[in-house]
Amino acid sequence: MRKLLFLDFDGVLHNTTSSEGLLFEKLNLLSDVLLEIPCPVVISSSWRFHYELNMLKSYLKPISKLIVGTTGDPFIGRFPRYHEIKAYLNLQAPFADWRALDDSFLEFPKLCPELILCKAKTGITQNEMNILTEWLKK
Repeated sequence: MRKLLFLDFDGVLHNTTSSEGLLFEKLNLLSDVLLEIPCPVVISSSWRFHYELNMLKSYLKPISKLIVGTTGDPFIGRFPRYHEIKAYLNLQAPFADWRALDDSFLEFPKLCPELILCKAKTGITQNEMNILTEWLKK
């Protein structure tokens, strides 16, 4: 079964209070995993509303070849990120096994098994990368 990783930026690849100089400071943790066990990546971050795909890829140089797109239009209502991901899956990969790296539990249904929840104040840590690695190896 095809696997897809949906990637948020703020609170994942850097903490939510990062100054511009510290943006994407955690990218190396993610790239270490994805370069060892490649997986297509879909950008689900709200950055997709402000930057073209090529610009987003330029921020993620080490893994840019793994980026296959972005989720689409914003969803208005409960669990917006989850519904944006589901809409993408319905159009692009209805049978994909997926995970989302995100710091906002409010954007997903309670106990969403596909969510790898990060702490906004730290971004991803080795703990989340261990969870991701375990899923990728299945």
